[in-house]
Amino acid sequence: MPTDMRIEPLALNATLAVALERISTATLTTVLLKKGLRNVWMRGTRPLSTAAGRAVGRAFTLRFVPAREDLATPESWSSPISTRAAIEAMPPGCIAVVDAMGVTDAGIFGDILCARMARRGVGALVTDGVVRDLAGVLGTGLPVWCQGAAAPPSVAGLTFVGWQEPVACGGWPCFPNDVIVADGDGAVVIPAALVDEIVAASIAQEDLEAWIMQEVEQGAALPGLYPPNAENKARFEQARAMAKDRAKK
Repeated sequence: MPTDMRIEPLALNATLAVALERISTATLTTVLLKKGLRNVWMRGTRPLSTAAGRAVGRAFTLRFVPAREDLATPESWSSPISTRAAIEAMPPGCIAVVDAMGVTDAGIFGDILCARMARRGVGALVTDGVVRDLAGVLGTGLPVWCQGAAAPPSVAGLTFVGWQEPVACGGWPCFPNDVIVADGDGAVVIPAALVDEIVAASIAQEDLEAWIMQEVEQGAALPGLYPPNAENKARFEQARAMAKDRAKK
C-alpha cells in the first residue's frame, strides 16, 4: 500500500492522557454504552502479565489477513510492507493495535520486535492474536495485551498487509488515532471524535461511583442508590460541590 494512503499518527493531548490514566475500562464501557456504543471492548485482549499495568494512547493500527503461501514467507519479513517497517513508523506513546483475526496458533511478534517497540517508546501492544518468545517478550518490558503465546511465527498462519488503516481487532473496528485505554479488564477503543466528551462524562461517573462506594461502606442499601434516584443525585452533587470548594482553598 502506498505510504501516502496511510493516516498520519497524532499525539494524544497531555491533559486527556492524564485524565484517562485514572479512568477504568469498566467505567469507559459504561459511558460509551450510554452513547449507544456496545462493543468497544476488544475481545481477547488480556494483559500478558500482571506487570502490564495500564496503557493509554492513540491507536497505531496493523493488519493481518489469512496466510497465502506465496506471500506469507520468511522472505516477506524484509519487504517494504512488513511488520519491521511498520514498527519503524510507530511514534512514541502510541498503542500498537494489531488485527490478527483472532488467530492463536501463530505469534505475530516476538522478543526482538517487541524490544524494538519498547526502544522506540511505544506505549503498548494490543492484539486479538498471540505473541511468541514469551519469556523474551516479557523481558522487554513492553506492556502487552493479547490472547497468550504460541511458538510458530506469524507467516505460519497470517499475511501482514499494512498499517495505519482501519482494522477489526477483537470484534470491534479500530481506526488510526482512536484512543486506546487498557488495564486489567482488557482494552477499550474510544472513537477519536468522542474523546473529549467521553473523558468528561467518565470523570463524573467515577466521582459518582466513588461516592456510592462510600455510602455502601457506611451501610446504605442499593435500591435508590445504585443507580441513584433524584434524592441521592442531589446528595451527590452537594458532596461534589463541597469537595471542589475545599480543593480551591
